Amino acid sequence: MSLHPLLAIIDAPIIIGILVVGALLFGADKLPKLARSAGQAKKEFLVGQAEADEAAAKAREEARRRAETQHADVMDNVQAGSISGESIPPPTPDHGTPSA
Repeated sequence: MSLHPLLAIIDAPIIIGILVVGALLFGADKLPKLARSAGQAKKEFLVGQAEADEAAAKAREEARRRAETQHADVMDNVQAGSISGESIPPPTPDHGTPSA
């Protein structure tokens, strides 16, 4: 896995400098709280993402089941019509519905 070119130039002195500036801006006692809240936010995001993935998988499975059921119903109707000797009338020019 290759790093992004801008991330490749970040090395230890730059990271230490960022931490020092962060300590000066926020105070040394607030940095652990910020890190903790960032970790909790990441955890909540991952939980939400897992729930969304699960919901999407359930929706896909339900759609697949419905499609299979509809396909089976259509095939049953086609086979029932051809077995009983019924001929299905062709559609008429007026909106494709056969006239009775």
